[in-house]
Amino acid sequence: MKARSQGFTLIELVVVITILGILAAFAIPRFAGLETSARVASVNGLAGSIRAAAALAHSVALVSGTAAADPVTMEGQAVTMEEFYPTADNAGITSALQEGVEDSYDTTGDDGTFLLSSAPTPANCSVTYTAAPASGSPGVLVDTSDC
Repeated sequence: MKARSQGFTLIELVVVITILGILAAFAIPRFAGLETSARVASVNGLAGSIRAAAALAHSVALVSGTAAADPVTMEGQAVTMEEFYPTADNAGITSALQEGVEDSYDTTGDDGTFLLSSAPTPANCSVTYTAAPASGSPGVLVDTSDC
């Protein structure tokens, strides 16, 4: 009996490599697009957190019976207030958020703007909190034009 050699033929290897190349050509662009989607989702998630933190600080201020500009304490942090909502600075809205925002977002402007540090253009991948006007509620502007 003759022994058969085992292994793949050259044709089989070329076909497998060609199929893998075609699959990679379609898969790589899809995975590359996920990075932008992740940054947009992160910014939108922060916007929701800011809205929730402002609403919670507003609730604490109303329940505690303080004046419109008196600070409140949330999770051991003093939060400066204006019109019963957090101010648009690091002592206000940034303090109302839980710690850790500074890990991904640049808050050094102290004006209520949170820039996503990992974005290609952080100024165009941001959330801006504006303090509440008299008899109104605060604004949250989301910019994801260049995430």
